[in-house]
Amino acid sequence: MINRRGFGKALGLGTGAAAVSLTGLPTARAASAAPVRTATAPGSSTSGQAPSSAAAATPGTRPTFPRIKQVRAGLLNVGYAELGPARGPAVICLHGWPYDIHSYIDVAPLLADAGYRVIVPYLRGHGTTRFLSGRTFRNGQQAAVALDVIALMDALKIEKAVLAGFDWGSRTADIIAALRPDRCKALVSVSGYLVTNVEANQKPLSPRAEHTWWYQYYFATERGRLAMEDAKLRHDLTRFVWETVSPTWDFDDATFERTAAAFANPDYAAVVIHNYRWRLGLADGERRYDALEKRLAARPVIGVPTITLDPERDPFTAPGNGAAYRDRFTGAYEHRTLTGIGHNLPQEAPGAFARAVIDVDGF
Repeated sequence: MINRRGFGKALGLGTGAAAVSLTGLPTARAASAAPVRTATAPGSSTSGQAPSSAAAATPGTRPTFPRIKQVRAGLLNVGYAELGPARGPAVICLHGWPYDIHSYIDVAPLLADAGYRVIVPYLRGHGTTRFLSGRTFRNGQQAAVALDVIALMDALKIEKAVLAGFDWGSRTADIIAALRPDRCKALVSVSGYLVTNVEANQKPLSPRAEHTWWYQYYFATERGRLAMEDAKLRHDLTRFVWETVSPTWDFDDATFERTAAAFANPDYAAVVIHNYRWRLGLADGERRYDALEKRLAARPVIGVPTITLDPERDPFTAPGNGAAYRDRFTGAYEHRTLTGIGHNLPQEAPGAFARAVIDVDGF
């Protein structure tokens, strides 16, 4: 059983602490009595309420993870952090770009203290994760990354887990929840439904939205590829992305450098460049993933219990308080918007992210 009382104490919340809504709606619920929202008709709006744990857990209080473990899984030797009891219910936390496992440096201990076995893997091309063969194509397409996580679960003998992620991590978790619900107990997805449809990506966006995606188009050029291969240019580019997509996050140099070390992976540039070129239809995927990509192009619905989180200051957050993707979630569901939080939501608001995992596991 998950220790919700201990979780509240870890966040600095007493069992009778007054809670405030992360969507701005008042509530008198205690932190230990978070609501469960059942699914509503597609297209309707469900505003979630949750305790103000984002302010209660102070980000940046832990320097690093314990020893990084390695395991052979599918095409990779995966590096991952593991916290919590070995027999606890599993939670897999998935990072995005340009980030690494340290996006969960404060989330993971909160969940471990609550009784979860927390697995935080480096995605392919990041940190200590390596391809087993030099002949394997350094593929960044969505199906390949999702199958990496399934292979990791198999290697660690995890039959089913709560999947939680942002950016690439949200997309990966969404795919597993949609196509392999037998492996996904529940889902926390920042920015909602992020499954890529390459054909739809051929359509232009508004000028403001296109401007936000500047690096995607940069990576479509040889100049962009060379920049990612150059250590100094890669360092400055990724830091600039951090600054622009998290405008209210006052991170220090040490916080960035700790993550930037993961970008020295020899496959980093190749995987990142392929990912963004593939999304735009400028690079081919591998035929082995064609059947999966065909299913994903149909925008399959997600029926597992889900909490979606929108970071209000993230320039990629769509308007409408989650309405744009509401019809993709058909099971028990809740949506929360975090005011004043940017793209790297788990690291900027670790308490709110951990609270979402705890809550969705109780749906």
